[in-house]
Amino acid sequence: MEFWHGFLLITSVHLLAAASPGPDFVLVSRETLTKGRRTGLICSLGITLGLAVHIIYSVLGLAAVIAHSQPLLTAIKWLGGAYLIYLGWQVIQARPKAPTKLVDNHSLDQSAYSLSQTAIATESTFATLRRGFFCNVFNPKAPVYFVAIFTLVLSPDIPLWQLSIYGVWMMVLQMAWFSTVVMLLSIPAILRRFQRFEHWIDRVLGTAMIVLGLNLIFRSR
Repeated sequence: MEFWHGFLLITSVHLLAAASPGPDFVLVSRETLTKGRRTGLICSLGITLGLAVHIIYSVLGLAAVIAHSQPLLTAIKWLGGAYLIYLGWQVIQARPKAPTKLVDNHSLDQSAYSLSQTAIATESTFATLRRGFFCNVFNPKAPVYFVAIFTLVLSPDIPLWQLSIYGVWMMVLQMAWFSTVVMLLSIPAILRRFQRFEHWIDRVLGTAMIVLGLNLIFRSR
């Protein structure tokens, strides 16, 4: 397949896939709405790095093995479902935070895109990055998805550098999409509204994660 033909095909398919609601979208939305722009972007980076894992094993041909091995695929689904349930339970258990005072315009430009400065200060960057990373890595739909998308552009004579460019571009698209989501959700006017319902947002999004996890486990059976 011609390089630019494959490039446009992967761009259109992956943008649609990235924009579809799923565990990654739920997690990024929750992190942004309850902890602010910085945490949302770090979580998005973790998800993008998780995507690199899927791309690497797909390019190496392991995705086809996973997708056609029912026991292995079932195990991945159970791991992914269990991790989503764990994340959801952690979110639901979050305690209500004391209301934070609005800051002046100068501080707003620098750090007031967060609903809880205390939550951001006490949670390490690595913990947020890790949460996003594993949320994406344990997505059981990923092996099948990447088998499908790379099958669209694979041919016996396609060079490795071309596949590598496709993979990096998919990561760029993923990060760009979730960065856009974070920026929209971290608009100060939106944050002020959500600040009043922060604890309920935790419960709703946490429940959504648990439902997604249980759905993956029961469907794998």
